[in-house]
Amino acid sequence: MTVTARAREIGDRVEAFVRDVIVPYEPDPRCGSHGPSDDLVVEMRDKAHAAGVLTPHILPDGSHLSHAETAFVLTRSGLSPLGPLAVNTAAPDEGNMFLLGKMGSAEQKAHFLAPMIDGTARSAFFMTEPASEGGAGSDPSMMQTTCRQDDNHWVINGRKAFITGAEGAKVGIVMAKSDEGACMFLVDLPHPAIRIDRVLDTIDSSMTGGHAEITIDNLRVSAEQMLGNPGEGFKYAQVRLAPARLTHCMRWLGCCIRANEIATDYANRRHAFGKPLVDHEGVGFMLAENMIDLKQAELMIDWCAGVLDTGSLGTVESSMTKVAVSEALMRIADRCVQVMGGTGVTRDTIVEQTFREIRAFRIYDGPTEVHKWSLAKKIKRDWKAAQP
Repeated sequence: MTVTARAREIGDRVEAFVRDVIVPYEPDPRCGSHGPSDDLVVEMRDKAHAAGVLTPHILPDGSHLSHAETAFVLTRSGLSPLGPLAVNTAAPDEGNMFLLGKMGSAEQKAHFLAPMIDGTARSAFFMTEPASEGGAGSDPSMMQTTCRQDDNHWVINGRKAFITGAEGAKVGIVMAKSDEGACMFLVDLPHPAIRIDRVLDTIDSSMTGGHAEITIDNLRVSAEQMLGNPGEGFKYAQVRLAPARLTHCMRWLGCCIRANEIATDYANRRHAFGKPLVDHEGVGFMLAENMIDLKQAELMIDWCAGVLDTGSLGTVESSMTKVAVSEALMRIADRCVQVMGGTGVTRDTIVEQTFREIRAFRIYDGPTEVHKWSLAKKIKRDWKAAQP
């Protein structure tokens, strides 16, 4: 896919900033098990603002780059695990900004979206619920969190789980079910009716605030805080869903590009059995396979971005892309660890973290198996429709 001059100029500046300014932060002790600390994020974002690369996918007039242009820029922001946080292209904020930009009222955009775009507010998307309590996960129809109308307000009760970035977030998007169906609400955080019960210890560590279990106890919000209309929450979720799947692919492609650079450098410098590792077929072939998988991932992302840019929801295409790219990136990350041997499992480089993050990515926004099941259902529908 041809890269526009606008996207190339922005993407090149983002790449230079991430490589030159953000990569040196990777050993910073403020990068904890529940993600980089908020003070580290503020410090990096101040530098991104000064460099003119903060929130690069949203233009000064509030419009977005096309999905194809976004792919070029966000891939470069992902060259460090810290890059998306630093330049404000990280999940869940990037997806939440996209959703509010498409569906929010003028008042909602001014109050909730503007501070997200300028990088002063992080956000959280409250949808997933505890599996142990039979709550919603990959099947959103299982949602148990309820909302009921009380005059000009709504009262929300329920439990949520794996809520990324809830700790320290200033903006919340809460999904709950009413008699009309699913609803979305915008909430200022922290809020006394939204309690963080615990932040989970998870395999990944790139997202500030980690992933929390939440109790929502009689949260009372005004009707003006509802996004759109009652019962249309799943419709709005679809607006966010495919682009968010795809931007995950973009960011982690960038991280795997960098991990492969590190593994390649190691294989060329490290000698064993009388020659550089890269000259041993077992190692050289792994790097060759990485080259193939990286290109295939890039092409799948570009293809899906092109579909979204036609105005299509891209549900099928984004499912295909999410499966293909997440599985390809997992193979790449695993090979990078293997090529580097003992060094690959240490935290001396980002290769070890990349492996952990990509393993979690295979579950984010629907695990591989759910997407394959969805695609198989489409195959069956199409076959039935084609029968005489």
